[in-house]
Amino acid sequence: MGQKVNPIGFRTGIMTGWKSRWYASKREFGELLVEDHKIRRFIKNRKDRGGKPMYPAIAKIEIERTRDEIKVILFSARPGILIGRKGERVEELQREIQEKTGRRVNLKIEELGRPELIAQLVAEDVAEQLAKRSGFRRTMKRAMEQTMEAGAKGIKIQLAGRLGGAEMARREKQIAGSIPLSTLRAKIDYGFCEAKIAQDHIGVQVWINQGMYSEDEIDAADAKAGKAPKKPKKAYKR
Repeated sequence: MGQKVNPIGFRTGIMTGWKSRWYASKREFGELLVEDHKIRRFIKNRKDRGGKPMYPAIAKIEIERTRDEIKVILFSARPGILIGRKGERVEELQREIQEKTGRRVNLKIEELGRPELIAQLVAEDVAEQLAKRSGFRRTMKRAMEQTMEAGAKGIKIQLAGRLGGAEMARREKQIAGSIPLSTLRAKIDYGFCEAKIAQDHIGVQVWINQGMYSEDEIDAADAKAGKAPKKPKKAYKR
């Protein structure tokens, strides 16, 4: 039996900030937490008439709240598709979230520079290729080569399910470079997606080592968590 921890949850509040940033009383906390989950699920699972995702290539969704407004920040590798012609799709999404929550919504889109280094986007790309009946070993190898060429320190991809249409489910994994999962200073990104194939679903897990956290990033995470860094950057002697 393996003891596996989500690398993002392991580092949240220590090296990285929270994806939901707001304060609420005990009475309202549970309701707002469920509302955050529904907003994320609605954006990620929304399909068009052809069955394709309406808002593709979204790596993560951050939510901030004030007394009467919800600020939703979408981090996407393809912001042009999210915005649409003259901002039509953004306005439509903003209106739909407002109808669901009954609150004023402020939608913001942030562009991601190198999608090959974002684990969630790599996992979704692998799942999309598997759904198109591409060979799973070739798909894994191609994704790993692209990520390592983009400047990653290491990558691990694991597939689980009826691979290649086999009768019995199994796991296959490939590793390139180093993946120090227990090192808190290591910037490990994690992504998960499911590929829907004719036989069953295939789970796709991706770990990407993006290097080490810089001191500026650690201090920013401490500030968000309301903590001061334990040690000063430099010690000056008189």
